[in-house]
Amino acid sequence: MSRHVRRLSLVRPAQAVSAAPPIDPQQEEALGKAYDSRLVRRLWTFIRPYRQLFWLSVVCLPVSSALMLVQPYLLKLAIDRHVAVGDPHGLATLGLLYIGAIVGECGFFYVQYYLTMLVAQRTLADLRVRVFAHVQSLPMSYFDRNPIGRLVTRLTSDVDVLNEMFAAGAMTIFMDVLTMAGIVVIMLSINVRLALVALAVMPVMLVGINYFRLAARRTYRLIRERIARLNAYLQEALSGMMIIQLFARERRCFEEFDALNDAHREANHWSNVYEAALFSMVEALASIAAALMVWYAAGGIRSGIVAFGTLVAFIEYIQRFFIPIREFSTKYAVMQSAMASAERVFQLLDTEPTIVSPRTPRLPRSTTGAIEFDHVWFAYRNEDYVLRDVSFRIEPGEKIAVVGATGSGKTSLIKLLSRFYDVSRGHVRVDGIDVREWDLSQLRRHIGVVLQDVFLFSGDVASNISLGRPEITPAIMEEAARRVNAWTFIRALPGGFHERVRERGTNLSTGQRQLLAFARALAYDPTILVLDEATSSIDTETEMLIQDALTTLMRDRTSFVIAHRLSTIEHADRIIVLHHGSVREIGTHAELIEARGIYYRLYQLQYALPAETTGGAEAARS
Repeated sequence: MSRHVRRLSLVRPAQAVSAAPPIDPQQEEALGKAYDSRLVRRLWTFIRPYRQLFWLSVVCLPVSSALMLVQPYLLKLAIDRHVAVGDPHGLATLGLLYIGAIVGECGFFYVQYYLTMLVAQRTLADLRVRVFAHVQSLPMSYFDRNPIGRLVTRLTSDVDVLNEMFAAGAMTIFMDVLTMAGIVVIMLSINVRLALVALAVMPVMLVGINYFRLAARRTYRLIRERIARLNAYLQEALSGMMIIQLFARERRCFEEFDALNDAHREANHWSNVYEAALFSMVEALASIAAALMVWYAAGGIRSGIVAFGTLVAFIEYIQRFFIPIREFSTKYAVMQSAMASAERVFQLLDTEPTIVSPRTPRLPRSTTGAIEFDHVWFAYRNEDYVLRDVSFRIEPGEKIAVVGATGSGKTSLIKLLSRFYDVSRGHVRVDGIDVREWDLSQLRRHIGVVLQDVFLFSGDVASNISLGRPEITPAIMEEAARRVNAWTFIRALPGGFHERVRERGTNLSTGQRQLLAFARALAYDPTILVLDEATSSIDTETEMLIQDALTTLMRDRTSFVIAHRLSTIEHADRIIVLHHGSVREIGTHAELIEARGIYYRLYQLQYALPAETTGGAEAARS
């Protein structure tokens, strides 16, 4: 029965793995060496600002170790020199020294651990800030290729693993080795034969430790891989909980999660088996070593060759000798995981931003909002172009609309204008200067974008309008809210501008979120205003309210409007029609209707009679 259960637990995860997003074990979960000097040197660059505290903690280590090593020797002296001859005064003196050694060991250990963790917290806080600042500089193409969950893992889990390395004392492995070597030297200096008897179990110990090292490497990699699959499935399931419930898929999802959870449990089970085996082996060999010493010393004590205090000291030393070995499993696993995490964090830091400000940026004499696309070609991947030889010019203060079927490249124009991506060929110019020659912050400061999918941050209404810019005062926010007709619903909120906004603004309606986006854009006061389907989710009544506000908002600004609802752009100065990534028509609404081209057919799709619509749909697809 147990054999069948075990086989089932191994098969079920494999069946469920396909439900979770694929994970690259080589990139995401591979474990490297337990010690990598290259990574330690890079980590040292973050420790260096706190090197005085670090070296002070390092100095405490040998002092604490020396006070620990002297304790068994004091026991030997107390028994052999004072207990044996009945000298209470000398025994009291050694007793005080023994207590002092214990107190000193604990005190120095406390200082060492406190300073180590203080350095660790400050170092890792700096590392998180460095990684986050670096992530902010990466282009949008990087986020297209890398899941957000992976980047969050770099900033949280991987940095926390480095913290565990400090907390588990993994950095003291070298000191543990020196302590063990010191114990061996002391035992050999006291009695060579008894020391050799005590260390007779070491060959067996070394074989066992090496076997555990290899087994732990395999099982720990398996644990990391399976917890990654578990987390990935959880993230996907929780994000799509509405779909799961709508299609009554709860039971199937539970079975898949149960299988992944069972696989993770089994991997942890084997890790526990190996750790328990190592711990038991160490305990058994420590007891065997103590028994061998007692057996050998028994004859020596009777013949006066070995003193009783020496035997007591040796038993103490051998117990302390095996303490670092008992902790080896934990420290080794943490060190190995920490090196892998450090590798991934530094790989992220080594990712060079491809879109950066030039060393000597150019600035126009005046920012008027003139835009020019000059023979622009653009592809997200290789030569799969989404824009093909696109050319047009927008004069300062002009209101331009861009229309086209889904996938025609409308939103790509915005991304190139704000330089989230660089063109493959051609030029995008703002006020006569190529956007690649602008300072990025200056360029984006002059462009205000309102997207269809409005993103709101956790905080309050005011912070989502100002986005932390100190020059946007409460008076400016209120004026902006009034002009876009957001003031009515903001005033009705219990907290007004101080009303809390939940994650992604889930406590506000879609229309309210878009009104806040309009208020944000107006308060930002950009030279160029970009509206990407900004009114698509607003009901007809709300749309009528904001049309006047948009007229005010667009006045004296270059306006770049992308819309599927052609009623919102009929009064644009010019309309640009994109088709399969190319500019096919440019003109006013009346001119394009009269031309009876693509725009006319798109207009028919929305406003013509049903019989005419069918023909228009066929024509638009052509």
